[in-house]
Amino acid sequence: MSSQATPIQGSRPMTPPLTSARFPQSPVSPESLRPPACRHRDRSPSPMRGYLIPSPLPTRRNRTCSATARASEGPAFTGMCKCFSRSKGHGFITPSDGGSDIFVHISDIEGEYVPVEGDEVSYKICSIPPKNEKIQAVEVTITHLNPGTKHETWSGHVVSS
Repeated sequence: MSSQATPIQGSRPMTPPLTSARFPQSPVSPESLRPPACRHRDRSPSPMRGYLIPSPLPTRRNRTCSATARASEGPAFTGMCKCFSRSKGHGFITPSDGGSDIFVHISDIEGEYVPVEGDEVSYKICSIPPKNEKIQAVEVTITHLNPGTKHETWSGHVVSS
């Protein structure tokens, strides 16, 4: 028996077995799926490397369709902007009916202006996973700008009100 495959009459020639010198191992073997050793790079040592975790807060991008629908169907509430940091990307709203402050993410602010302390806002609420014990404000719109303060538009223009 020879090491080369013999074609069967009337069919295409067979491919050589993968045990030849050109193909020392199967292309689906675990060894072939590992990256080459030359690609390994040590990361720069960072003191926070072991502590960084992804944010569990659902933004407009990663909120499920069902959670968005439930929030849209819910009642609208009003409150005052307690604080908002554009650089941090979040802030808090104090409900007008009292209660604890409500978290608001930058992706849930609708409208032309960045909210500042004292702005009256309307919003809907959505629960925060995984335990759904806390809530966050969604579909936040500024209803009345705080008079006497400077307001910034999302494009960076500053407007005095």
